[in-house]
Amino acid sequence: MAKCQKLQEAARTSRPLRSLDFSRENTNLIRMFVMLVMNRVLWYNYHMKVAIFFGSKSDKDTMKKAADILTEFGVDYKAYIISAHRAGALLKKTVEEVEKDGCQVIIAGAGLAAALPGVIAGITTLPVIGVPLECVSDKSNGLGGMDALLSIVQMPPQIPVATVGINSAKNAAYLALQILALQDAELSQKLKEFRKKLADDAAATGIDISF
Repeated sequence: MAKCQKLQEAARTSRPLRSLDFSRENTNLIRMFVMLVMNRVLWYNYHMKVAIFFGSKSDKDTMKKAADILTEFGVDYKAYIISAHRAGALLKKTVEEVEKDGCQVIIAGAGLAAALPGVIAGITTLPVIGVPLECVSDKSNGLGGMDALLSIVQMPPQIPVATVGINSAKNAAYLALQILALQDAELSQKLKEFRKKLADDAAATGIDISF
């Protein structure tokens, strides 16, 4: 405990290294400080940064597309199947837990009444990206996901949800990456390289066309 207090005091005073007494005790303090910094860096780089929520197992294939994009860019995530209507208490508890775990962005997919993204946005101040999902089953209501789109995009003032297109889980992931890249230079560079490749491929496709 005494060493930790000395370490904190050394960090607060921010003395130049040349003025430190490199005795065995102070050398150990410096090692501890370096380890703390490294652990913080490792925590940031490898900790879960995105949480993916959806309300039904039938949405798994669509929402997996978001997970695949995050994995492609080396971003850790966790996924949860929780109904906002049937398990409200569990949803609130889980959102609070992912906040404590260091999550920075939430992606939430929902169909029909599509309350899930909005309910999550009411629980947390983390950015929430909503994915309206089409109801695909023999009991489909025939609305093609428009009901979910309107439910998610029409949030009340002060509780926004960033809404992407119907079934556009990939775009939700790309938007999450752009949000994370604001504080992650390495991820920002990956996105720039990705965009450049998109532009190069598009240009190459349109250069020489024969019918």
